[in-house]
Amino acid sequence: MAAVIAICRAAARTFSPAPAFGLLYPCNRTILGSLPVCGLRRLQSPPERGISDKRFNVPPSAEDVARPVGVCTMMRLPYQESAEGLNAAFIGVPLDTGTSNRPGARQGHCRIFGPRHIRAESAMIRRYNATTRAAPYNSLVVADIGDVNVNLYDLKKSCQRIREAYQKIMGAGCVPLTLGGDHTITYPILQAAAEKHGPVGLIHVDAHTDTGEQALGEKIYHGTPFRRCVDEGLLDCKRVVQIGIRGSCYNCWLKSLVPLMSEVRQQMGDKPVYLSFDIDGIDPSFAPGTGTPEIGGLTTHQALEIIRGCRGLNLVGCDLVEVAPVYDLSGNTALTAANLLFEMLCVLPGVQAC
Repeated sequence: MAAVIAICRAAARTFSPAPAFGLLYPCNRTILGSLPVCGLRRLQSPPERGISDKRFNVPPSAEDVARPVGVCTMMRLPYQESAEGLNAAFIGVPLDTGTSNRPGARQGHCRIFGPRHIRAESAMIRRYNATTRAAPYNSLVVADIGDVNVNLYDLKKSCQRIREAYQKIMGAGCVPLTLGGDHTITYPILQAAAEKHGPVGLIHVDAHTDTGEQALGEKIYHGTPFRRCVDEGLLDCKRVVQIGIRGSCYNCWLKSLVPLMSEVRQQMGDKPVYLSFDIDGIDPSFAPGTGTPEIGGLTTHQALEIIRGCRGLNLVGCDLVEVAPVYDLSGNTALTAANLLFEMLCVLPGVQAC
């Protein structure tokens, strides 16, 4: 027993205290000649590019740390309990109580939850955007701040908890990048956004308008968030666009959306804008893992055009919703979602090119 205690004390001395920012990752050390112990080593911060007194969080390179290694966070970023000191943060909202068709955005096969599934598939994402040359980790302090503790038994109370959580996040000056969860969650997020910024512009990518009045007497579910937002004056309705809406109009999206996004940027101007992306806006041949799939949707290339077309806008928040792992047997839907969230990070205000 004394030997075990001595080993534990020696192991404890190999850990350095975690800093407020700066990524720590496991490295191998040896105690007493043969016993491997997990130590911690700081990953070198990137150049600060003229921003003083800031340390940046940088995902570890696969050359140094194997992709499956470590705690499952978005893009293998460090976890932080609050948004204090962050410019942007990834946050999960594992709620699917508001679904009207196939549930699963909260929980899927093998008890993999929606946000966790996206986080797991984000391990392959690189530090820089090779196409746009955006270098978000050289420009912004970013971390994963975990999930909102939703009430799985009461949708209205969940909305209250989400709103309160995002009031704190946005109040700290942090831009939230949200992993859903069904589309109900955008309603309380926009309540918090409007409280801070006033009525915001909206870029809404979806197969459905989500502007219903009610269903079975309930006014809050994933088919009504934007009706509720309009009712409460949360949106600047002259600056609202919806992309990917379909039903019987299956052929209207068979073209590049670069010209469309040029018009959208002009419409949005320099005022605050929120980007909400429902994964079912993409055709189910690319993203089958969702609760309300519609054929004839956008391609992943068009999805990239939409998000990259938001560069230069005053984005105050983004979300990616309706990923349902139970229908995503290959993982491709979550992989697509993770990459689109990275693209959202790359177009936030303040992100510089490498």
